[in-house]
Amino acid sequence: MKQRQDAWSEENDLLLAETVLRHVREGSTQLNAFEEVGDKLNRTSAACGFRWNAVVRHQYEKALQLAKKQRKQKMRATGKGQPAKKKLLYAPPETAAPQQIKEEEPVDVQTYEPAIMVYSAPEEQPEFDDLEGVSYSSLKQPAAPAPELTMDQIIAFLETYESRATHSTALKQENIRLKRELDDLARRNEDLELKIAKMEEDSDTIQEDYETLMKIMNRARKLTLFDEEDRTSPKFKMDRNGNLEKVAE
Repeated sequence: MKQRQDAWSEENDLLLAETVLRHVREGSTQLNAFEEVGDKLNRTSAACGFRWNAVVRHQYEKALQLAKKQRKQKMRATGKGQPAKKKLLYAPPETAAPQQIKEEEPVDVQTYEPAIMVYSAPEEQPEFDDLEGVSYSSLKQPAAPAPELTMDQIIAFLETYESRATHSTALKQENIRLKRELDDLARRNEDLELKIAKMEEDSDTIQEDYETLMKIMNRARKLTLFDEEDRTSPKFKMDRNGNLEKVAE
């Protein structure tokens, strides 16, 4: 079962390009080339096709056009101007006949060296003679240079940078102000907590004094009751004239 690898290396891309261009030049299909590369690199043909169309093809556009011209030239030479059917240069191992198709040896990606594909033009097409000894890899289009910065772009960048710096300074000042307010509130909260603690302590003292006072009052009330019980009632007697006199005890 084919397993997808993590990333494509430069050797993989070069092998894919060489194989596709060879199939196109010989009159085969790109799908057949994708199958061949997929078997060599242990990838699916769909993954090879996606890699070719998304990345590699843009780098070998000139080489692809040249391969198509070579295919047309070969068809004219062999088919006498009649359109020929495309032939498949590669067959997967499960469908290949051992007597007809020679099994290709696997390609070692680490030691793979691209072959130099030399175009040999027919006598009636001398315009391709100057391409002898030139490989398709040499037709790879160079990467586009990075665009140069204009003065307006530099000024806009500096203005944006200054605006961001000003905004950052304002945020720092606001942060300092909020920290000061937070410290002030923390101090006020601490003072209030001390006052509350003192009030609670005073409340406990008042409660203790109140309880002591109530005990004293209760004791005084009991003593008063005891004194009243100990007192005896006064005795009176009537004299000759009918007046009441207190009898001394």
